Amino acid sequence: MSYRGAVLDLDGTVYRGTDPLPGAVEAIDSFRAADLSLLFFSNNPTKTRREYVNRLGEMGIAIDVEEVLSAGTVTTDYLATEHADDDLFLIGSPSLRDQFEAADLSLVADAEAADVLVASWDGEFDYGSLTAGLRALQDDETTFIGSDPDRVVPSGDDSLIPGSGAIIGAIEATADRAVDRVMGKPSPEAVDAATAALDLPPEECLLVGDRLDTDVALGERAGMTTVLVLTGITERADVARSEFAPDHVVDSLADVPALLE
Repeated sequence: MSYRGAVLDLDGTVYRGTDPLPGAVEAIDSFRAADLSLLFFSNNPTKTRREYVNRLGEMGIAIDVEEVLSAGTVTTDYLATEHADDDLFLIGSPSLRDQFEAADLSLVADAEAADVLVASWDGEFDYGSLTAGLRALQDDETTFIGSDPDRVVPSGDDSLIPGSGAIIGAIEATADRAVDRVMGKPSPEAVDAATAALDLPPEECLLVGDRLDTDVALGERAGMTTVLVLTGITERADVARSEFAPDHVVDSLADVPALLE
């Protein structure tokens, strides 16, 4: 099979913490040499596209802004399209707030005045945040949006920390209400964003990531060839228990260029 494009997850696939994973830079150089169109797609909503460009640049990986998407960009674009005239209450990071403000979305400080509650990763999440989420959802008409489903995410010291999904789940349990829609991989909005960004037939693209239920799921739904790497969240034994079946399982991104031969 001849491939023309690839969607690459970031944390756990290209890097871990502040360092690129072994062989990742060389693998990306190989993709460039093979003239693949690349899209770097993270479910971390806490950085802008420019911040991702700068972070990868510090690792020796040069990319353009147009080559990166995140759960933050997908969430922002969805809200700008579907809730442009609504008042939003955000439980999330300052960077996600910056993305919303750059898109001219209306943010309110009073949770009870919100038309839409957006829940995401927030390093300052506390009892007050949980209370605000509950108050926002006391009105059944309030729309409840999550930025991404990741309950845990890898940290730089090979441990795990709670992600957006943990915060969304806490608010769901407290308000006794399910989230209406979750952005990020593998949502339909994320699939559409990835395929539009590459602008290639999906069957001519690879999806490479370390999670079965987000990365591989997105690739399957898009119709791409899926590659699971074992440098992040997922272990090889997890594959047999998953509803999502990657086309290839490799140790790391360094092993993916061989699939192009």
